[in-house]
Amino acid sequence: MDYADVILPLPLDGVFTYSIPAPLQNRVVQGGRVLVPFGRSKTYVGIVSRLHGTKPEGYSVKPVAQAMDDAPILIPRQLALWQWISDYYLSPVGEVYKAALPSGLKAEEGYKPKTETYIRLTPQFRNEQSLHVALSLLARSAKQQEALLEYLAMSHWDTVEGDVCREAPVEITRDELMNQSYATAATLSQLVKRGIFETYEVEVGRLNNGGEPHPENVKPLNEAQQAAYNAVLFSFLKKNVTLLHGVTSSGKTELYIHLIQRELEQHRQVLYLLPEIALTVQIMQRLQHVFGNRLGIYHSKYSDAERVEIWQKQLSQNPYDVILGARSAVLLPFRNLGLVIVDEEHETSYKQQDPAPRYHARSAAIVLARMCGAKTLLGTATPSMESYHNAKTGKYGLVELTERYKGIELPEIQVVDTKDLQHRKMMVGPFSPLLLSKVRQALERGEQAILFQNRRGFVPMIECKQCGWVPHCQHCDVSLTLHKNMNQLTCHYCGYTYRVPEECPCCGSKELRGRGYGTEKIEDRVRELFPEARVARMDLDTTRTRNAYERIISDFSAGHTNLLIGTQMISKGLDFDRVSVVGIIHADSMLNYPDFRAYEHAFMMMAQVSGRAGRKGKRGLVILQTKNPGLPLIHQVVRNDYSALYNDLAAERREFRYPPYYHLIYVYLRHRQDATVDTAGIEMASRLRQWFGTRVLGPDKPAVARVKTMNIRKIVLKLENGIDMKKVRQYLLQGQQQMMADKRYVSLQVYYDVDPL
Repeated sequence: MDYADVILPLPLDGVFTYSIPAPLQNRVVQGGRVLVPFGRSKTYVGIVSRLHGTKPEGYSVKPVAQAMDDAPILIPRQLALWQWISDYYLSPVGEVYKAALPSGLKAEEGYKPKTETYIRLTPQFRNEQSLHVALSLLARSAKQQEALLEYLAMSHWDTVEGDVCREAPVEITRDELMNQSYATAATLSQLVKRGIFETYEVEVGRLNNGGEPHPENVKPLNEAQQAAYNAVLFSFLKKNVTLLHGVTSSGKTELYIHLIQRELEQHRQVLYLLPEIALTVQIMQRLQHVFGNRLGIYHSKYSDAERVEIWQKQLSQNPYDVILGARSAVLLPFRNLGLVIVDEEHETSYKQQDPAPRYHARSAAIVLARMCGAKTLLGTATPSMESYHNAKTGKYGLVELTERYKGIELPEIQVVDTKDLQHRKMMVGPFSPLLLSKVRQALERGEQAILFQNRRGFVPMIECKQCGWVPHCQHCDVSLTLHKNMNQLTCHYCGYTYRVPEECPCCGSKELRGRGYGTEKIEDRVRELFPEARVARMDLDTTRTRNAYERIISDFSAGHTNLLIGTQMISKGLDFDRVSVVGIIHADSMLNYPDFRAYEHAFMMMAQVSGRAGRKGKRGLVILQTKNPGLPLIHQVVRNDYSALYNDLAAERREFRYPPYYHLIYVYLRHRQDATVDTAGIEMASRLRQWFGTRVLGPDKPAVARVKTMNIRKIVLKLENGIDMKKVRQYLLQGQQQMMADKRYVSLQVYYDVDPL
């Protein structure tokens, strides 16, 4: 094999062919990394996708500069999955590569293993006589002498007789010695300078050791769970994918544990996907209790070095048998995958938005499982329309679990008409008297409460009371959100921050007031109304680190806090024993959204957050505040009637050509000049209509038509199920190439969102 096709981490279509020099003939492997030149002066770490003997024609081939691996870091199934993601989501395979591999495997300098500094005696002081001399030398340096004495005791060098220790010496880290002896770094440095101590580095693993597995900790299933478990196994005999539709708190996780144990007994691996990092905290503890060190965790809040080590472990002879992770875990190497569990399969967090590739982890997981000959279980209390449709039409198996664990009833949902209360001036800020009363009663009983508001920040916007001026982002077509704690206005699209103005720049008025309520303002009001409450807030602003998630959830689980305020993060499968009241503060903010999925997503969020109430011991209560209590959707939430929601939406979706009856592809065009992107949108839509006819809608300005100074146009394709998607992709890329050949559009960006959410 004289040539290698190489995937580069660049947003360019296809692969690039390089020659393999004679010294590297036996070192370049498929799936391995190579260092290759690109352009006049750049080099990149690429992945070899294919080895062959066919010399490309029409251009001179550059040689591979360096082979970086003796063994592949990417197995053939991963390459196949990368290619599927690239083809289906209309994204260059180089962008898939950038998303899939941890940075430490993409860098030229490569991954640096974590090391820890150890301390030891220098050779000349490893005997009894010289140690006595050393202690005498340090008689006037009390802290150094104390540090040496502590080291001798910890390392067992205090048992030395002549040149031999009665007890085998123990290695001691510098941090251990500093902690035990209360010595400073300067004190130890002085001992090194005196030639008594020397330091050395030892490579250490970053991976958590969950202890030995304890299969005896698998709890027996109750009658309803056992019936569902048997039904899932029976469904797997006929279907590769099965949807488990189980009400909140029905014990789906326990059923998953039994299925995982079954796979491990048959020496197969399991991938367990969750939509949010927050969920891994609780689920991890439950799984480690059973599977111990057979469980690995993988998500974006882990450091890059940790992700590199997990990747390498999965390629080793002793990989994790169970991987628990968020979206990116689907891209890990699996040699013997038997089961994929996609928990909370309805969640929009499974869809990657920006940057590309804009893949859906649920779809990628199903494809990965099929490639591996594995089965896929989709679990949820509120299925996505697409998954439920596939189950109802027989494409997927369907298993339903309708009983809550230990027979606990679904929560009672009381609807409050806030429009009427506002008219009668009975609202206390965003809170109804009923909600305040029930929360107060719960706290007085020593129980917990959750308040759900799906908008972070202090207020969604501020405006001038005199002239109505509202501050907008300089770079995006959106109003700015006030974050009071940081005393700044923030754009939630580009992240840019602004100083809060002291007066209106239009009329000079100092009467600037907030409109609406974000979680931060809800927290302020709650602390005023319930000064005795121990309040926590869980949103993007308070959970920017892995430890923040764990701290908030563990504090609430342990009862250190008793009133939790949050966005949709708190709706996602978290299990809290003492929550008796849940308040949905402003349901209408989820309903009044310009999106055909608004009612579907609103039902999911309200049903899921309602499920946090009364999960153990007794029935919970949900106070649902809305200005539109007569909406059919509100009644469906109250009755937990997903079938009625599905039937209502299905008829509407079929009539107006939306999923699950049609595929959607959004074509986005971006340019700094609005006039240019406007013309380009019209031309692109015209080209697409030549092939797709009335399936093409637009171009139009999206709801946010400028982001990060880039002006945007959007074209929508509505494609009936069964259409030849391979041809669709060919036509789209052909249209894009024709546009890019026009000099007017040299700076135009065109990208796609396939199956958008």
